[in-house]
This record gives sequence, C-alpha cells and structure tokens, in this order.
Amino acid sequence: MDKFSQAEIAHFRTEGYVTAPRLFNAREVQAMQVELDYFKQNGLGRNVATEGDGQTHSTTKINYQIIPLNDKSTLFRALPFAPHVATRVGQLIGEPFARHLDQIFLKPGRTGAGTSWHTDNAYFQLSDVTKGVGMWVALHDATLANGTLHVIPRSHLETFAHTRDLGSDHHITFAADDQRAVPIELAAGGAVFFNYGIGHGTKANNTDAERAGLAYHFLHADYVATGRLTDGVVYITGPQASGGLHEYGVNVADAWAQEVAARTP
Repeated sequence: MDKFSQAEIAHFRTEGYVTAPRLFNAREVQAMQVELDYFKQNGLGRNVATEGDGQTHSTTKINYQIIPLNDKSTLFRALPFAPHVATRVGQLIGEPFARHLDQIFLKPGRTGAGTSWHTDNAYFQLSDVTKGVGMWVALHDATLANGTLHVIPRSHLETFAHTRDLGSDHHITFAADDQRAVPIELAAGGAVFFNYGIGHGTKANNTDAERAGLAYHFLHADYVATGRLTDGVVYITGPQASGGLHEYGVNVADAWAQEVAARTP
C-alpha cells in the first residue's frame, strides 16, 4: 500500500510517530546501498564523533555523516517524489509540502557511535511542530544490537532544553529518561515517520556489521518561512512544485524508478 491507514494516522497524531515496515522493496534498498557504497568510496562524508569535548574528533568512535545528499546523488534527489513517500508525507502534515534536509548516518560495526537524544525542532525552530515530519529509513536491518533509532512517545507534547552534545562536533542534546523510549526495529527498507517535536536518538552499534540510517525532513509549505532551515527547500507538492526543475534545473518528479533501475540488475 502506498498510504497509511486511518489507524496509523491516528497513532501518529497521538504518539507522535508511525512506522512503515516495508516502505521500500528489496530492489530499492539495493539501489540505496549501492549509492551509500559510492559515498564511502569517494569520502563524501565525515566522522562527527568527538572525544567528549565537542571538538577533538574521535579515533575510536565513528558517527559518519553524509549531508546533504541531493547534491551528490540523483537517486536521493528523486526519492522524495516517489509516490509511496510523497503520499504518506502529505497524509501526516498536509499539502502542499517541501523537503528541506536529507542525510545519512553510518555506524560501522563495533566502533559505531549513537546520535544523542534530541528533537528536530530544536534545530529547525518551526512554529508548529505538527507541520514537520522526519522520515528515518533503515538502509540495513536496524535492531537493538546495532543501535536502531529510539523514540519517546508523546514527547512532541513537551518542550526540552537542549545543550551542546560534547560527543559530537556540532550536535545538540537533552537529558532523557531512557525508560520512556521505544526502540524501532526495522528490516532494511522499513521507515519510521516522526513529528518534529519527538525526542529521538540512536545507540551504539555493537555488532560486526555496519548499519546506516537515511533521514529526510519535510515541512508544510505554509511554514517554510517560520523555521530555521539547514538546507535548500525543494517543493514536492503544490503550486510551487516544479518536480525539481526550479531547484535542480531538471525535472526528477518521475525519476525514482529509473534511478533505481540504473543501479540494480
């Protein structure tokens, strides 16, 4: 199915998050993993983990961030326009909407460090948290053992005082009660969508295999001017949407299937 049920939408409204366990099929996952390998081989990301002082980059812990993606990959440029993504985002925050951030965090086996508790709106400062949604996609199976994403249900109804995360060279964080957290275990290709006000974070990867999470951020078009955004806005639906032609110089609205086919047998 390319959309959420009414029960799933209700869960998102109440709890602040909802999962789509099979958002991407096996071929789409393979294409995204191929692109991730390209990023790694070409050194297109960097380790943002530090030795606890917020500055000195760690040699023993790795939180490898690749940001943004749309300037490096036509595949990830086309992904927000894929019908099974765009339909769900529109259901959760309404239309028209835009994409304003895309990134990957890679946690190598054994040395992969988590990303501390935070809310996205602590960065973006949207005036209404219900008008923004993050989409986190498991590029590999995401489990408790390898530090999958954790969320704090209903935390979008609260506010949290954030401080600098000294385990990262640029992140912020807040003190959270881990007992309230829910781990989101997903097979590769599964996704979780969460309100901008939801507290979330990942844990360390204690397995031998790497694990990566792909994250996109979307907001209702009426709220583009109300927040502090960190990437170029691309309108996905509505009167300002050009399929990427205005933003990228080429229409990518219908390119997702072709981009996947170009990277898979």
